[in-house]
Amino acid sequence: MIITVGGLAGTGTTTTAELLSEKLDIPYISAGFVFRQMASERGMSVLEFSEFAEGNDDIDKEIDKRQAELAKSAENLIVEGRLSAYFVEADLKLWLVTPFDVRSSRIAERESKSVEVAKEEIITRENSEALRYMDIHNIDIKNMDIYDLIINTGTFDPEQVSEIILTTLKVI
Repeated sequence: MIITVGGLAGTGTTTTAELLSEKLDIPYISAGFVFRQMASERGMSVLEFSEFAEGNDDIDKEIDKRQAELAKSAENLIVEGRLSAYFVEADLKLWLVTPFDVRSSRIAERESKSVEVAKEEIITRENSEALRYMDIHNIDIKNMDIYDLIINTGTFDPEQVSEIILTTLKVI
């Protein structure tokens, strides 16, 4: 079984992927994992590779390609990443949503910064990413048509989110 988990920053994609991995006893990978792997292959730190990747569309394309290849060669895998559903053939494609204020608070706490700073950074990052996704892949990140299940993680705690997903898996 292949599952993709996507969502904007602060929606709980990593928490959800980790919890599903544990409950289903199947591995998960993330776009961040692939990014770190690519940095290591080039003998760069994550920061160095991040700077190298800025303005280099080939890095984004390579991350997407590697996730798709890993999923193709796996019998069971959870793939976590904002665009994973577009590049991975999956049995279930999930998208997580959360109100902006909740996401901002989560990120502020996680990164030890003020909520106001987190809000400004989220807006800047998401506007930049939306343009990049459109330019590189012709993907409108706001279009939810590709997803099988959309869950508001601001309404449910991680355990409830995993139960919703596990219940869904029983009927597909």
